[in-house]
Amino acid sequence: MLRMLRGKRMVFVGDSLNRNMWQSLVCALRESVENKSRIFEIEGRREFRTRGFYSFNFVDHNCSIDFVKSPFLVQEWRSSDRRGNRRERLRLDMIQTPSFNYHDADIIIFNTGHWWTHQKTYRGKNYFQEGRKVYNRLEVNEAYKKALWTWAKWVDSNINRSHTRVFFGGYSASHFRKGKWDSGGHCHEERQPVTNDTLLKPYPLMMKILESVISEMKTPVFYLNITRMTGYRKDGHPSVYRKPNVHQRIPGIIQDCSHWCLPGVPDSWNELFYATYLLSHHDLSSNH
Repeated sequence: MLRMLRGKRMVFVGDSLNRNMWQSLVCALRESVENKSRIFEIEGRREFRTRGFYSFNFVDHNCSIDFVKSPFLVQEWRSSDRRGNRRERLRLDMIQTPSFNYHDADIIIFNTGHWWTHQKTYRGKNYFQEGRKVYNRLEVNEAYKKALWTWAKWVDSNINRSHTRVFFGGYSASHFRKGKWDSGGHCHEERQPVTNDTLLKPYPLMMKILESVISEMKTPVFYLNITRMTGYRKDGHPSVYRKPNVHQRIPGIIQDCSHWCLPGVPDSWNELFYATYLLSHHDLSSNH
């Protein structure tokens, strides 16, 4: 894959699941390089904490693999209510202004989804904003649709379609049992994937909304639909095992049943990306 990425800048933009995929790719590419001293962390943990940006450069291939944190893709900000109190709001009509410009990258992989929950969005009460209008209440799926259209218009207006390939990663399934992440949900006892299709969760409405928006865009967006494939892998999450010491791995702690172990499931997302990218090149060559 590094040969394919020679001379290119590839940027992942989105939430921590997209970061999971970015980490997978950086690790895989690093293992293919014999001289590890020729790989540089241009922007690292310090920059990520302050500006939400990571970057690795593969010098011998003149290639950079970046991650830009943007959980909603649209702008989070603080504004004052009528009493002068500062409140967090989400501007559904404004794309998030990144610390680092990425619109001219060769490859961009977007995602969003896991932050679009009632808990993360104050249950839709006085949180979503368009222009000067703050919605007293707005359903999350409706807000998500508005945000996606804002993103779609930004892509169509700012991306050079002859230069940049745009991808969008689908919703990655989580596998909390007997609760949510903050109410005792767990997955530490899972040892095998799901083998019965009837046990899979229904296809998320968010993905249907995403597919509808993408289908109406001027810019070709290559959709990496990972939803069903991740639905099977209830055994692939860090759960309690992200803790370094055995005595810390107790069922009572908050478990991670959303993100994925590495090596693991995100490696297959990058395989899907690679195959899709190669096919897109073939299709363009055929058209010419």
